[in-house]
Amino acid sequence: MAYIKRTIENELRQKFFKGKAIIIYGPRQCGKTTMLRHLMQEFENDALWLNGDNPDTKKLLSNITVSSWNMVIGKRKIVVVDEAQSIENIGIALKLVIDEMPHIQVIATGSSSFELMNKTAEPLTGRKFEYRLLPFSFAELCAEHGFFEEKQQRERRILFGSYPDVAANPGDEQQLLEELAGSYLFKDIYALDGLRRSSLIEKIVTALAMQLGSEVSCNELAGLTGTDNKTVERYLDLLYKCYVVFPLRSFSRNLRNEIKKGFKVYFYDLGIRNAVINNFSPLASRTDAGGMWENYLVLERLKKNLNVPFRPNMYFWRTVAPQSNEIDYIEEKDGILSAYEFKSNLLSKAKIPLTFTRAYPEAETSIITPENYETFIADGIF
Repeated sequence: MAYIKRTIENELRQKFFKGKAIIIYGPRQCGKTTMLRHLMQEFENDALWLNGDNPDTKKLLSNITVSSWNMVIGKRKIVVVDEAQSIENIGIALKLVIDEMPHIQVIATGSSSFELMNKTAEPLTGRKFEYRLLPFSFAELCAEHGFFEEKQQRERRILFGSYPDVAANPGDEQQLLEELAGSYLFKDIYALDGLRRSSLIEKIVTALAMQLGSEVSCNELAGLTGTDNKTVERYLDLLYKCYVVFPLRSFSRNLRNEIKKGFKVYFYDLGIRNAVINNFSPLASRTDAGGMWENYLVLERLKKNLNVPFRPNMYFWRTVAPQSNEIDYIEEKDGILSAYEFKSNLLSKAKIPLTFTRAYPEAETSIITPENYETFIADGIF
């Protein structure tokens, strides 16, 4: 497979040798290591690679000193620590390099923002640039394959997602996704102390997959999985931080009957979602096609906004019964509201509810369909 350039590469290059660590978060197998190895080609033998999952690396870095770092690094100019969340005291270890060896560029990756943030937050305060990398975006794939070819792959992306290995191997998607879901999806969660109830996590993820596009109730999830609300809330938070799913909160400001504490949950990759429920049937035969289209658009919009400065706030909007109205997606940035309704079926009528436009007359509104979605999820297509 030819290397596919990632959107954040130019930004990362500009941050090299600025006296701060570069931290890159994202799910396992999303391409963090591949991207960094590509970037390091221009530095030839000047980069030292350390794998945080390697027991020797864990032992070496857990209590390393400045003199030990000097011996480990030698004459190299860059230190890359992959899966850094696996190493105890990694924040202190990286701080030593930044403070005592400012000519060295430190780069660390992590598939669990929960652990890596906890370990680096205090030691690296004011000493790091943070970025997120997810599976390929629509814009990245368009840049590689061309807009028209990539648009023809829309159903495949919705069914199988865009993990690099999956995108590169047409025909093997189901087998690769089953391996990803089984081997990597919960690895960082299982590694956390006290979390040994793997079946419960899998039940919660399955329940979320079945409710795609609908509001999530912790009470309902607790009942479905045979646990309590606090456990559900705790596991949801871990699933967010380990890049399995992400929440979309409800928007409310002007109306008494607006939902104020509701939320939806979307998957960081639809291929993983479909592997969890073991359903890769074509969209035309599915009852969840609308929810998958919604997940796809929200996810791709998230990728588009992921590493921009001051990214917009993301919401959905709904009023309570008896006259329930809903808008799939809302952005708020610099005091400006933009509301979007998603429709996967071109034959179905779609409109922005009058209840919303009357309450927020200044908001910009749009209907997103398969005919115009590219302008919503990628800049500079036309």
